Amino acid sequence: MNASKVAYKPIGLVLGAMSGALAGAVFKRVWKAVGHEADAPDATDQDRSWREVVIAAALQGAIFAAVKATVDRGGATAVHRLTGTWPG
Repeated sequence: MNASKVAYKPIGLVLGAMSGALAGAVFKRVWKAVGHEADAPDATDQDRSWREVVIAAALQGAIFAAVKATVDRGGATAVHRLTGTWPG
């Protein structure tokens, strides 16, 4: 295992936790604006339509994926700058 991979492991763990929290906060704000409600529907919420549940899940997944990719790419770039080697 090269130095950049070793250096990236603890950074990746911390960034992963941070990206999850950030994505959750971003989704809550977006859903509040789009859905005009504080909470997104749960899949088992009987009073919500299929359409609403699936749209909320797709939006949440897209936001989580985008935030994770952004944070992971930023972390890899930082490790590359510090070690001169791309972690991967």
